[in-house]
Amino acid sequence: MTSPETVIWLRERTALGILSPESLSAIAQVLEEKVFPANHKIATEATAPEALYILLEGKLESESSNKNNPSLTVGFLPGSIIHLQEILLDELAQRTITTVTECHFWVVPATVFKEIIGKYPEIAQVVSRMLAQEVAQLASAFNYEQERSLALRPYLVTKARRGIVGTSRYAVRLREQIREAASDRKSVLIFGEPGLEKDNVAALIHFGSKYRREPIIKVNCGILQTSGAELFGRAGGKSGLLEWLGEGTLILNNIQETPPELLPKIKQLLQDNTYIPVTRSGEPDAEPRINRARIMIVAEKAQPQIERCVGRIIKVPPLRVRKADINAQIEYYISLYTRARGIPKPHVTPEALRRLQSYDFPGNLKELQNLVERAIVQAGEATELTEEIFWSAETKKKRFRLNLLNAYPRLRKFLRSPWWPDRINYGFTVAAFAFIVAVLFVGPQTRDRNFALNLFWAWWWPVFLFLFPFLGRIWCAICPFMIYGEITQKISTHLFPKQLKRWPREEAEKWGGWFLFSLFTLIFLWEELWQLENTAYLSACLLLLITAGAMIFSAIFERRFWCRYLCPIGGMNGLFAKLSMTELRAQQGICSATCTTYQCYKGGPQKGEGMETNGCPLYSHPAQLEDNRDCVLCMTCLKACPHRSVEFNLRPPGIELWTTHVPRKYEVALLCLLLGGVYLHRLNELQSWLGLQIDLNQFFPHLGFSLLALLIPAAVTFLAYGLIKIYCWLNNYISSASSASSAVKIPNRIKVRSFTELAYGYLPLVLGGNLAHYLRLGLGEGGRILPVFFATFGLDGGQLPFVVAHPAVIAFLQGTTLIFSVLLSMVLTQKIARQPLRVMLWQHLAAIALGVSMWQIIVSR
Repeated sequence: MTSPETVIWLRERTALGILSPESLSAIAQVLEEKVFPANHKIATEATAPEALYILLEGKLESESSNKNNPSLTVGFLPGSIIHLQEILLDELAQRTITTVTECHFWVVPATVFKEIIGKYPEIAQVVSRMLAQEVAQLASAFNYEQERSLALRPYLVTKARRGIVGTSRYAVRLREQIREAASDRKSVLIFGEPGLEKDNVAALIHFGSKYRREPIIKVNCGILQTSGAELFGRAGGKSGLLEWLGEGTLILNNIQETPPELLPKIKQLLQDNTYIPVTRSGEPDAEPRINRARIMIVAEKAQPQIERCVGRIIKVPPLRVRKADINAQIEYYISLYTRARGIPKPHVTPEALRRLQSYDFPGNLKELQNLVERAIVQAGEATELTEEIFWSAETKKKRFRLNLLNAYPRLRKFLRSPWWPDRINYGFTVAAFAFIVAVLFVGPQTRDRNFALNLFWAWWWPVFLFLFPFLGRIWCAICPFMIYGEITQKISTHLFPKQLKRWPREEAEKWGGWFLFSLFTLIFLWEELWQLENTAYLSACLLLLITAGAMIFSAIFERRFWCRYLCPIGGMNGLFAKLSMTELRAQQGICSATCTTYQCYKGGPQKGEGMETNGCPLYSHPAQLEDNRDCVLCMTCLKACPHRSVEFNLRPPGIELWTTHVPRKYEVALLCLLLGGVYLHRLNELQSWLGLQIDLNQFFPHLGFSLLALLIPAAVTFLAYGLIKIYCWLNNYISSASSASSAVKIPNRIKVRSFTELAYGYLPLVLGGNLAHYLRLGLGEGGRILPVFFATFGLDGGQLPFVVAHPAVIAFLQGTTLIFSVLLSMVLTQKIARQPLRVMLWQHLAAIALGVSMWQIIVSR
């Protein structure tokens, strides 16, 4: 390039263009073009510059150890002059400059340039003015940045508090969504339940993007003016946050609290990325301005009016679905707290972790963090955080429960041992049942001379009716019917290798309950018409028929299909087990967080402390049980679980009947049948009380009276419900008429629950009535078991001891049982109905009437 062309280039492309032509010509004559390869240092910080460099083409980068002055770290464009200030003021280089690519320079040695400055003092004067202008520009920029900092400081987010902790699929997906959102500048809607730190998710997106050096602010929408002046500024007046932000990020927190008048402006901002500064009333609208900031919206719920306007939507999952991450979250919060205070890190016990995993955390991460920090404070110098410290982390479903397996470790050991129930079943029950049936067939046929008959009617019935409120369906764990069913199942699959059929669940759920109801009706009639209580071989036939049903269906279907759907005794047991004060359940949090094999349900090999099992015989998952109906307390799940999730809880009796219970029509039919059974067992006393003269020795009159005894008590419950419906209809009609006449809405309409729901309120009375009936046999004849045992084999047992309660004691216990049953039925009815006492008065009167009638036929006769 010739000298005139060089002068023109210097004037047009460099800061030296303000010099005179003579000065530029003198500089142009001494310029020498040089080429430097990539990664070549042309200047080193704190060293004397060797030459003046003018960049022709290429890329440079600079760095400086002076972190207080970021202006020293700059980029360079073609025409940039390097070391002009240092040579002019005889200073050391202020920064290290390195070529990024191959660069072309015009170079003037420092000594030569100083000689030119000496000849042309104008150069020093012009450069001084240029430096003064740069200083003024820097001062102006500094003032702007200071004003910007003051405007943004109240809203500034300085950093993301933490990353996404955990390895669950929800945590992995959320991290992926954050990375994707950080890769572009689309607006984002982040929504989820309270306590999920959604604003932190927004911060993670910003600080993970290439605009991380730009400011990020968070504005709570609930405090915004309806005009939006804070965001958009005022025309000709104060700038808004969007203008101050530049290319930063704006978080609009709790968008659902935005004033309705402001929402359309925010929609416009999201849709076309423009906004209009606020003007005063009467002034024309200002010109729209382009928004350069990125918008992120945080909400607690999905926002349909906003969703169509944003580029991305991120739903933050609640903690209750991320149970697998709770352990990692706890460890993270413990580490944060202990490091900040310089205290030893405590250990969380497995029991405490299980309790936390079983809790749903309505406050999500914020609640978990508070629980952990409070637990550390409460623990003091203890090295462990135990279950008791996390006492508040308990769901309503788990309240008022005591896990007996934790309270009594020996109970856990016994229930997990081979003794329960296998050794009891196959070492004793299977042989004892065969012996009892044989004695019923070949021994004396009356109850006073056949110990097996005495054992069945005077021991089994009262004992297990008494145990229902305590241990629920415990009998089914050692039931001989199903033991022989399991033996049949094993033999049939061994002799005829085949795949047992899967359960027809839909048909069984629909018709199984009605089958067992019908079977129980036939058993009741058979028992009464043929006097099974005092006929040994017929009682044996009844036992064999039920056993045959279990064996037949066990040879066809897998596991215990008969027990769950068809067994009449099992149906009664499942109904009364709902009143039990104990329950077998699993902690849902642990099952969803740590279990992947479902061995308690499916079965499987040994895993950890979980034993090898064939799975639940009733195909019930302990974490999904709604009540005690489908749990036979075999403890298979307790043995199979490797995570100690299964609990055997002490609880308020029958609590699920008014909380999580699902009513079933066939159960109500069975309940009414069992209610009528109390009267069926007392036909003689019933007709004596009513003053009837029916010859019960004749079959058809006996059958007709038996059917009436079964039906009339159920009819009383239907009548009471009908009167309740009439009362509610009249109340609602009067309320509607009053509301129409006064033009004022009177909120006292009553919506009564269905009969199927309310009928369970009679359950304590049904159990109490049956128990009161069998107390006569249990307390009056059960104690004669030794003399009767000897009499069974033709021996004289008249001198053997026996224990029999006085008739007055029996009557007292029967009466007390009935009184408490009526009272408990009234309390349970109120719990289920959740209505004022006056609304349920007719059902209470029906319970009292039934209780009085039972008193008349059981206690007074």
